[in-house]
Amino acid sequence: MMPLLSHLLPLRPGCLLMFGALALLSPARPAWAQSKLGKVTAYPAGKDFNQIGSDARAVALADSVMQAMGGYDAWQKTRFIGWEFFGEQYQVWDKQTNDFRWQKGDLVLTGNLNSRTGKAYRAGQDISETEEGKKLLTNMYATWANNSWWLLMPFKLKDSGVKLVYKGTGNTVQGSPARVVEMTFENVGVTPNNRYELLISPRTYLVEEWAFYRNAADAAPSFRRQWSDYRPYGRILLAANRSDGKDGRRLSNIAAAQKVPAGYMQSPKPQPKLQ
Repeated sequence: MMPLLSHLLPLRPGCLLMFGALALLSPARPAWAQSKLGKVTAYPAGKDFNQIGSDARAVALADSVMQAMGGYDAWQKTRFIGWEFFGEQYQVWDKQTNDFRWQKGDLVLTGNLNSRTGKAYRAGQDISETEEGKKLLTNMYATWANNSWWLLMPFKLKDSGVKLVYKGTGNTVQGSPARVVEMTFENVGVTPNNRYELLISPRTYLVEEWAFYRNAADAAPSFRRQWSDYRPYGRILLAANRSDGKDGRRLSNIAAAQKVPAGYMQSPKPQPKLQ
């Protein structure tokens, strides 16, 4: 991944594997699975989602989170997502084509996450064959995986390789009641040994906090961070606040769009942020 905050921020483990065929459906929902959202429809899981290892209550909560965030159909129809990663890296992801654009200062990276090929530029000049450019291109997938995970994780709870286990009730650092779901990974992603505990509000069914364990066997989390300040972007909800209660970290310049200007994704020069 890019060196920015690499000591603090985990790489996205599950790598958002929802571009291919989606097949698995959750089992029939028991009575306790009906939430204040009304009837919640189970959405398709990634073909290698660990349905057998996951328990029904955790899967039902994942379905409720998806519905609270706008719903599976809205997520599928959202195309371009742009965001600034803690004030320095700005990127746009085309969910339809899997094209990815990243910029920081006068550095620009454009490419495709399926082919994992692209171009690197500085001040509009192609540097793809330089050491700097090769490093940017080598890290492209990991950069996207990490940075998108920090914005889009609630939409990825049933990705391929994910296992969900309900851990009971708990409280956020701020003292709000929560339902706790453990998220682990099997043979997938950049850092498959990570573990997360997701604290989901029983009132809104939104993720309000996560606890990150660098190694699944760790007894204590490396950190806990908020998921708050949810707002609508296009058809979906996204949260900007990732503070640990002290540092005030936020994702910024978040946008969801159905189109961008012609040539935007491939431009070798820094481009305006999406609105």
